[in-house]
Amino acid sequence: MTQLLFYENARPVTARAHGDLYVRTGGQYAFARKVNSVPLTAIEFASAAGHYPIVFAGTQDKVMPAVILGVTADQNLHVSEEGHWRQGSYIPAFVRRYPFVFSTDAENKNFILNIDEGYEGCNREGRGERLFDSEGRQTIYLQNILRFLQEYQGQFRRTEAYCRRLQELDLLKPMQAQFKLPGGAQRSLSGFMTVDREALKKIPDDQLRLMFDTDELECTFLHLFSMRHFQSMLNNFGEALQQAETPPPAPEMAEPDPAPEPEYEGYQS
Repeated sequence: MTQLLFYENARPVTARAHGDLYVRTGGQYAFARKVNSVPLTAIEFASAAGHYPIVFAGTQDKVMPAVILGVTADQNLHVSEEGHWRQGSYIPAFVRRYPFVFSTDAENKNFILNIDEGYEGCNREGRGERLFDSEGRQTIYLQNILRFLQEYQGQFRRTEAYCRRLQELDLLKPMQAQFKLPGGAQRSLSGFMTVDREALKKIPDDQLRLMFDTDELECTFLHLFSMRHFQSMLNNFGEALQQAETPPPAPEMAEPDPAPEPEYEGYQS
């Protein structure tokens, strides 16, 4: 499992290497066209649950949430041929942070901002937002990017704590989604987990209260609610699904951008 997905040539951002670099985004998401799932942080559940199935993917030792964007390999049903995200659908933060991503230094103590230099919106012709001014200082745009990624990293760590609790309480079970397309063809999606409703009913009162106080219980109910979107995907994208023949891989689980783990504080909407 990888955190990179659509990153191809991530390099540390420096004034020396990128002093004259501009970045133009403009609502283009063609880079995510062939990704059928992306990681999600718990704070995003309320926004994402109205549009996508939210599942859990990973291993016996570690899982993380992901949104399902398609049920065939290399197909994101929410990105058009023109590269636009489906109108009205929530765009996950993992996608919105592109082409930027954090790494850490050799001592694993300090964040390093990277940019995918292969992103088509990177240019030196003055199109979009500049990263540094003429004196090599960070622009407001770059400062906002740093702030966004710092907040994202903190939410990723808090989401890890939520997933550890689900595992400790043995609330996750494997699931396979079955689809029958309009033409009669069968499709299935496996390799992910969902919360077991019956197991959820049996957790101790003190753990239930803790999950309520940290908003983890709300996230769990939003996850269960979101599963209805497997059927809505079939209704909304039946023709596109029928045309695709390649079976889907399991959802990707992203590793966090390496950094010391902050104190767990629960989730706030």
